[in-house]
Amino acid sequence: MKFIEKIQNLPEEKRKIIFWLMVATIGISLIIWWAKNLEMRIKSFKSEELKEELKLPFLEEKLEGMPEIKMPEINKEELKELEEILKEETYEK
Repeated sequence: MKFIEKIQNLPEEKRKIIFWLMVATIGISLIIWWAKNLEMRIKSFKSEELKEELKLPFLEEKLEGMPEIKMPEINKEELKELEEILKEETYEK
C-alpha cells in the first residue's frame, strides 16, 4: 500500500510515465505470450488432416479438369481503334 501511496504523491508527469511503462510492459508480455502460443499451434498443426477434412484432393482434381483460360492478344492497331472509340464515347457525353 505504501508503494501505491508513494506513486499517488508523485507529480502527474511522473505518474503518467509510470503508467505508460506499465502498459508497455504488459503489452509486450502479451505479444510474446501470443507469439509463443501461435508458434505451438503451428507446430502441432497437421496439414494432411486438414486436407482430408476440406477434401482438397477432390478440389485439385476438379481444377485440373477445367479448361485453361487465356487472355486474348491485342495488337497495336486494335488497341488504337479501342482508344479512339473510347475517346469518341467520352466526347459524346
